[in-house]
Amino acid sequence: MIIGIPKEIKEQEYRVALLPSAAYQLIKRGHKVLVESQAGAGIGFEDEDYRAAGVEVLDKHEEIFERSDMVVKVKEPLPSEYGLLRKGQILFTYLHLAANRKLTEALMKTGATCIAYETVEVNHRLPLLEPMSEIAGRMSVLVGGYFLAKHNGGKGVLLGGVPGVLPGKVMVIGGGTSGVNAARMATGLGADVTILEVDLERMRFLDITMQTAHTLYSSEASILELLPGVDLLIGAVLVPGAKAPKLISREMLRLMKPGSVLVDIAIDQGGCVETSHPTTHHDPTFVEEGITHYCVANMPGAYARTATQALTNVTNRYIETLADFPLKEAIHRQPGLAGGINIVDGKVACKAVADALGIEYFPFTA
Repeated sequence: MIIGIPKEIKEQEYRVALLPSAAYQLIKRGHKVLVESQAGAGIGFEDEDYRAAGVEVLDKHEEIFERSDMVVKVKEPLPSEYGLLRKGQILFTYLHLAANRKLTEALMKTGATCIAYETVEVNHRLPLLEPMSEIAGRMSVLVGGYFLAKHNGGKGVLLGGVPGVLPGKVMVIGGGTSGVNAARMATGLGADVTILEVDLERMRFLDITMQTAHTLYSSEASILELLPGVDLLIGAVLVPGAKAPKLISREMLRLMKPGSVLVDIAIDQGGCVETSHPTTHHDPTFVEEGITHYCVANMPGAYARTATQALTNVTNRYIETLADFPLKEAIHRQPGLAGGINIVDGKVACKAVADALGIEYFPFTA
């Protein structure tokens, strides 16, 4: 198989979908790997590193798509790339289709088989999403604390406090991977942290493993009670493949004190706060109802070298399987791939996406 790695063209996105070491392993297995020139240069993986691994380096973005049987990316295709995909081709990347009808319909028209990292599921886990959730969770506290500084428009609260002064209050909605990592960072700084969750077994786990954080059953009443005293609100809600539920309305947000900060990690899936909309690393924040909103849609891209290494650690085995075998055989060998198939033969094959967008669902049979 010919595997193509284009340079990411999303604004401020420096991650690359395949490291030279992983490309070398694919080539050893008898495959051909193409990479666009400078695809990894922004994080220290130069063209010469790929050439040394046996990779063919191409100058033209379009040629990567034209010559590849499988295109492996980090982020979803942008409009200029829609027409480059074709029937019979595999696209393997983060897609987050439930919040993006335009992208979904465009990919349906291409006829390509589109497999989303974020819906590959193994034993009720999302192994290709978890590394990025870990980074986004940890990062949420770093950026939240930064924008709480008075000179950045915040209320001037130091999350960890100091002797004689109470620490800042952090509320994390969602006790999954990103929520746990956010809570770990916040408690490590000495903040007063409350995690809201609906899964009682998950709360028991959090109570045992994170003894310096509080757990609270997530409900509108609980959120309303806490919001007036919260300095940093972190939205870490995830419904696999589906659009994030709007758990906080504009009216509820008004309960927070001006200068407080919201980091909506769920923005890739539409966000869990009514006032959220996607931002970029270049222009990461906006203010609504006196609250600073940080809603960058590719948060891990800020730490692109770490994120690339963490991502490729988990995607490599799936890329190899998809390259080694026809799709149905690949799914039999890696059953988790079945959940990753979002679009095939111009039809939506992921129920959560179909339900979110009101599009007919056609399950894929391996």
